[in-house]
Amino acid sequence: MLKTLLPRILAFASLLTAMPSSTPAQALLPGFQKSLPFNEQVKWSRLESGVRVLVNAPAELTDKPRVLVIFATPNGNTIEQTLGCAAAKGLDWRFDIQHVAAQIRRLRELDREREIVLAAVQAPKLSWPTFRREQAGANTIIRDLVATLAKEVSAEQVVLTCHSGGGSFIFGELNAAEALPTSVERIVFLDANYSYSDDEGHGDKLLAWLNGDAIRRLVVVAYDDRELTLNGKKVVGHDGGTFRASQRMLNRFRHDVELTERDVGPFKQTAGLNGQIQFFVHPNPDNKILHSVLVGEMNGLLHGLTLGTDLADKWGTFGGPRAYSKWIQPQPFVDPSIVRAVIAADAPEVRLAIPARPANAPTGSRFLQQITNLPRDQREAAILRELLSGNVPDSLRHLKPIRVHATDDSGVKHIATYFVMADYLAVGIDGDFFRVPITPATAAAIAEKCDASLITAKVSDDVFAAAELKLDPKPLTKDRDSAGTFWQHHQIIEEQLRNKPRGLLVAGIKKDVVLTNRLKEKPHKVAIYGWHESNGRPIQPVYVGHVDWYVDYSHGVRLMSQQMIVDDRPLKVADVLKDSRLCPLLSTEGPMDVAELRQAAGWGR
Repeated sequence: MLKTLLPRILAFASLLTAMPSSTPAQALLPGFQKSLPFNEQVKWSRLESGVRVLVNAPAELTDKPRVLVIFATPNGNTIEQTLGCAAAKGLDWRFDIQHVAAQIRRLRELDREREIVLAAVQAPKLSWPTFRREQAGANTIIRDLVATLAKEVSAEQVVLTCHSGGGSFIFGELNAAEALPTSVERIVFLDANYSYSDDEGHGDKLLAWLNGDAIRRLVVVAYDDRELTLNGKKVVGHDGGTFRASQRMLNRFRHDVELTERDVGPFKQTAGLNGQIQFFVHPNPDNKILHSVLVGEMNGLLHGLTLGTDLADKWGTFGGPRAYSKWIQPQPFVDPSIVRAVIAADAPEVRLAIPARPANAPTGSRFLQQITNLPRDQREAAILRELLSGNVPDSLRHLKPIRVHATDDSGVKHIATYFVMADYLAVGIDGDFFRVPITPATAAAIAEKCDASLITAKVSDDVFAAAELKLDPKPLTKDRDSAGTFWQHHQIIEEQLRNKPRGLLVAGIKKDVVLTNRLKEKPHKVAIYGWHESNGRPIQPVYVGHVDWYVDYSHGVRLMSQQMIVDDRPLKVADVLKDSRLCPLLSTEGPMDVAELRQAAGWGR
């Protein structure tokens, strides 16, 4: 009964948007946590198969009809990137192309008659086609996931949508049984229908599903990608791509359905079954890559979710500009299982493998006098000389054990302990030392001497999460690269630490010089990240824009020992970073080959 009433209810939505709701707000759903800044609730989970899921809902749910929108992530994109956030210098471009979360928020703003819950689902190895090829029973896993998610949020209606390789998720649902679940009310392919197959009965099942209820909608957004080239080569094969897949679908439907065509803006629209079937294919006369543009810049998701309803012309314009800008969150979603870290109370003691401090070595304040007027290269050489000789405070030699865990693509959970410096590299003694910003080449030389490694952005986040002292960042603006400013900033930090014991794990005082795979794209650069604010958000996303000899007062080097413990086994940090199963313990970028990174970056061997 509810299914047949929904279209009529939705038709009156615009008349009722100004009326206050009389339905009382409900408590958070089981297992959900409050999420800001848009007053939402979220729940992260991971299946044994390695599939990741984030469910996002309004924080104050009512007893209105509830619809679950399941969005399958595209190839190569994480949940965090797919949901999106504001563009920022140094932030991966993928965060600013789809904006699925912002588009759903825009829809919630308009639809006052239904509660819209969003679930983003991510495949292991960031590929749903690969998951379905390699995982036994993958189609059943997909079907069970759809049913479980709907049950968990009490949704009677389900929308399946996707981008790129995420279409394989929907075809997995199609292949899992003879018929689609009756709860599915809409399917939206956003440049994602490559896997369509007449031989697998996809067309038959889709038509049977559409004919089962007049409220059901199939929406396909695609473009002519047949002649696309990249670096002089065709992007799709002779029978591949979304244009050819769309034509296969339409050819099948024409056997049973009368289809009509017309031009709608820049798109060729093909429709049938009184609008239940809607194809929008961009002819792409300029032969551009519109793959992701269709989803975000052209508002493709909003278009696909509202076609055939009274909201179809209320949210903005299909084809752009963005209709959801005010709903874009400032920072990415954060999976707490990735960044959770604590100081391990039961870990063995590990010390920085550095020579004993020479008796005649200068203290920090004395060393400042020695380098104040030196040219940059001579200053760097002097710092390297002191650090290699062992002129390092004792509190930096006693490393802090950080306990983390991660789940690999096979669903196996791993636990690790690694060991980091309590503070940033410095010259001198505990009573008189000087935190010294240095180049990545100098840092790499120190790390090699000490059987240590530079940290990653993920480790930087871990350190902040586990830190015993979290200080507020104190930016400076004048003479950023001078030794005098280095010392001024050091003194500001010391004032913040007044009367605090040495040796506590400190965070929030510097940007970290980090390892990142982006160094392979940007040779002879320094990668910086972090300087976390009190809310845990880094001021500096991963950034590789500075030349590698550039150093300023805000840069810091926090080394970690090459020794670490993974699942009760001693391993090297460099080996864990290279291991595709274990690297999530230290990296959110996938595997890293440290030797390869150093060579690509030009930091020596």
